[in-house]
Amino acid sequence: MRCLTTPPQLEGGKMKVVITVPEMGESVSEATVARLMVESGAKVSADDELLELETDKANQVLYASASGIVHLDVALDDTVTAEQVIGYIESDEKAAKKEKEKAPTRRGKEEFVKDLAAKEEKPAPKVEKAKPKKESERRETRQEMSKIRKIIAHRLVEVQANTAMLTTFNEVDMTAVMGIRAKYRDKFVKDHGVRLGFMSFFVKACVSALEAFPGLNSYIDGDDIVERHYFDVGIAVGTERGLIVPVVRDCDKLNFAKIEGAITDFAQRGRSGGLSVDELKGGGFTITNGGVYGSLLSTPILNPPQSGILGMHKIEKRPVVIDDQIVIRPMMYLALSYDHRIVDGQTAVSFLVHMKECLEDPSRLLLHI
Repeated sequence: MRCLTTPPQLEGGKMKVVITVPEMGESVSEATVARLMVESGAKVSADDELLELETDKANQVLYASASGIVHLDVALDDTVTAEQVIGYIESDEKAAKKEKEKAPTRRGKEEFVKDLAAKEEKPAPKVEKAKPKKESERRETRQEMSKIRKIIAHRLVEVQANTAMLTTFNEVDMTAVMGIRAKYRDKFVKDHGVRLGFMSFFVKACVSALEAFPGLNSYIDGDDIVERHYFDVGIAVGTERGLIVPVVRDCDKLNFAKIEGAITDFAQRGRSGGLSVDELKGGGFTITNGGVYGSLLSTPILNPPQSGILGMHKIEKRPVVIDDQIVIRPMMYLALSYDHRIVDGQTAVSFLVHMKECLEDPSRLLLHI
């Protein structure tokens, strides 16, 4: 991303192109200088990589917007904030004008942002504690936490300290959803070019529940409660570097195929390193699926400033009572963590019951009831 602004003039017809830290996304106020691609005093050309910033969501490369001599006021591992001036490029005025005219044709590269999952880092060396060799030797290794893990740890503790988080549970019979998927699996792929998964059903059920209980689509801003009147749902994706949450926008306006396509695309690019910061920003509600890893039950942690997050879990056949008969059904536990400052217990329970009804009878999603 080219985050350089046009400058005041220096002596000798030179231009001072200021290097600033860009906005890094909602709830992200700081970044760490992860790499320096050039040294201060080096000559650079327009679009050369200058440095890389690391946050808990994504890595962001800053590019030169002009040719000249770069002067950096930061070092490796320094912490910087949005809009902070971190240096400048001493550029020739004529060259700067030419590069400004060419700038639109380089926009794709200018906006390049790569995700944490794409960045390959050598693991910190393991330091083994020397111990005398015994028949029943007990070994330990020590490794410094990565910067991203430190940031994630800090944010998780911060959520616990600054919200009144509570979790409520329910379970859903997945028979109807699994039946629809089995019946239309092949035709869905043929018509839409994407697999019909479970997530689109859960996204649509969430939208229906958020419409009925808007407190879960709200957030606190000072002394105000702000209600969103749009439905942007974050989908948690696991990567080698940690969890990221790309956002599917306007889910109320998307059909099942478009939701599945967006989620598949996010998952692929999230793991290979192609997500932009904008795709990770915002979101009014989050869904996380621990079931893909075998989790039977968990309590998901809020993604601030959101007031709700839904945890999906492993589908497991269990005996349940239906019409006074014990039958075997594919069941899933659902967990809703919510901010009790905005949402009371009755609303949270009703939200999950609404989702349960939509998933056990998907025709409700078509009839909006």
